Amino acid sequence: MWNSVRPGLAAMFACLCLTASVTTAQAPPPASAGTDWRFYGGEPGGTRYSTLDQINRQNVGRLKVAWSYHMGELRRKPQVSGEVEPTAFESTPLVVDGTLYFTTPAGRVIALDADTGKELWQYDTQPPSVFVQFHQNRGVSYWEGPTSDGRGRDRRIFVGTYDGRLLALDAVTGKPRADFGDNGSILLRPPTTNWRMVFYAVSSPPAIYKDLVITGARLQENPSKGPSATVRAFDARTGKLVWEFRSIPRPGEPGHATWEGDSWKDRSGTNVWSVISVDVERGIVFLPFGSPAFDWYGGDRKGNNLYGNSLVAVSADSGTLLWHFQTTHHDVWDYDLPAQPVLVTVTRNGRRVPAVAQVTKMGMVFVLDRVTGKPIFPVEERPVPQGGFAGEATSATQPFPVAPPPLVRHEVTRNDLSSVTPEAAADCAELFNSISAGGRIYTPLRSTSTLLVPGPLGGATWSGASFDPTSGLLYVNVNDLPTVAALGVVRPGEPATVGVVQYTWFRDRHGYPCTKPPWGTLNAVDLNDGRIAWRVPLGTVEALERTGVPRTGTSNLGGAIVTAGGLVFVGGTNDARFRAFDARTGSELWSVELDASAHATPATYLGKRTGKQFVVVAAGGGGYFSKKEGDALVAFALP
Repeated sequence: MWNSVRPGLAAMFACLCLTASVTTAQAPPPASAGTDWRFYGGEPGGTRYSTLDQINRQNVGRLKVAWSYHMGELRRKPQVSGEVEPTAFESTPLVVDGTLYFTTPAGRVIALDADTGKELWQYDTQPPSVFVQFHQNRGVSYWEGPTSDGRGRDRRIFVGTYDGRLLALDAVTGKPRADFGDNGSILLRPPTTNWRMVFYAVSSPPAIYKDLVITGARLQENPSKGPSATVRAFDARTGKLVWEFRSIPRPGEPGHATWEGDSWKDRSGTNVWSVISVDVERGIVFLPFGSPAFDWYGGDRKGNNLYGNSLVAVSADSGTLLWHFQTTHHDVWDYDLPAQPVLVTVTRNGRRVPAVAQVTKMGMVFVLDRVTGKPIFPVEERPVPQGGFAGEATSATQPFPVAPPPLVRHEVTRNDLSSVTPEAAADCAELFNSISAGGRIYTPLRSTSTLLVPGPLGGATWSGASFDPTSGLLYVNVNDLPTVAALGVVRPGEPATVGVVQYTWFRDRHGYPCTKPPWGTLNAVDLNDGRIAWRVPLGTVEALERTGVPRTGTSNLGGAIVTAGGLVFVGGTNDARFRAFDARTGSELWSVELDASAHATPATYLGKRTGKQFVVVAAGGGGYFSKKEGDALVAFALP
């Protein structure tokens, strides 16, 4: 499960270290130490914690809209086969020295005055001809260092694009930096003609360490063959490649034996599409890897498939492997690591331990020693259901942490079916009876209907987690959403191509999940003792509340932040509300209705001129869960 590897040995296989001259700049101050929100996760370790307390438990009920900015993008979405592609406004803004930076679903980078919301500049990263499959971008990264002549500050915005490029923009003007790569751009998509037309994008902001910009990519989940998922680090000034880490070990390299035969060749997936974390003090980069392709069938890639579904720690300076931990062996459930690893400090046996917490779609929280990768709480290899589609060979066991307990159910029986309405009870019983297999975690897909518990949208999702270092509590919003699916031969041949022939939510006629509520929850996990401190439903279904069924929770995408004011701010829910909870008790203290659901993680900062604490969130709806769409970035402050 966990494996500590000597750096010298690791250098032989998982990393290609290129000789390059990298000028070391002073690391920017952590966001939690000041007034800005300089990183996607608030600071390089992704805690999403702010020391600001101007807004607190006592006055949060007085929050009002301070300003809103409309990006005007609802009509910019591309048409594919006559249908509008789903879009989601998932960007978390950065705030640096009075300027707020964010991305739109169509790939524009926009800078605003953080006190007023007035537009300063915008830059469109995408040619109109680019085909967009997912239409999502979660934000930008900020880098700062001395100018080449040493007389000033060089400030840059880095952003990935849908067509597989990494761009460097001047943070003041928004114009491309001509000294970076090819006139401000690096092509990440591999030049191999075989893979030129397949999906290759960057939807999450890259990580920043000293003068390095570190990025993965989002790749296709099907077909199985395609571009590699190499993670790369570039010089922030020149764009020169400094190091890379290959996600699939080659022959003779440790871990290669986890791929049977030649199944490793040209294997796509196994990529870091989510957000990377950095331990700046120790010089460690934490990479959350996704599933190998094809992510629902692995008959052509038998074995545990390292480094798929693994949290991997590498040297930030060289990319050398330090350790890895695989959370799912031979994944065929789309259980990729979706969230940024959170760098935490826990107290165990009276000793303070630097650790990393990784939340998962299975609803499990793995807490590992940050330096060694060894679990802080025991992890057991437990037997799981076997079988599945012809040719499949799933792992006989899977890793389960003894603590913390799972945040969602791992089994659905008849007693777990919803009865929120008489129609729901009838629909869900009929649907449950039509399913031939499943209902337990890690049941492999078959050629007939299989109930996947949890479904591929959680447990936890890219929404991730936040951590309060003063209390040791990790805050995680999750979905409890089983899925019904089946596999089949979609293209006969030798070998035959296997694909998904059935995929649907486990829902009733009204679209309500067929399991008993709550369907979405906000959880506070005490990482010092591995217990759930509190859990509350997240979101409401007004139609059910009117019939006397309260506090069901809803599906949610978009994470939480926590502040020294004792507050947890979170949107994400389908009911188009933005909420604040008491960080100690889980009591809901404030709620506001938005024009559309806030399927994004908020940020908080102190206005440079006003001195006011703002909380800002993208309210765009859309995506997987919300039909209603919006185009607003909304900032709240006290009157």
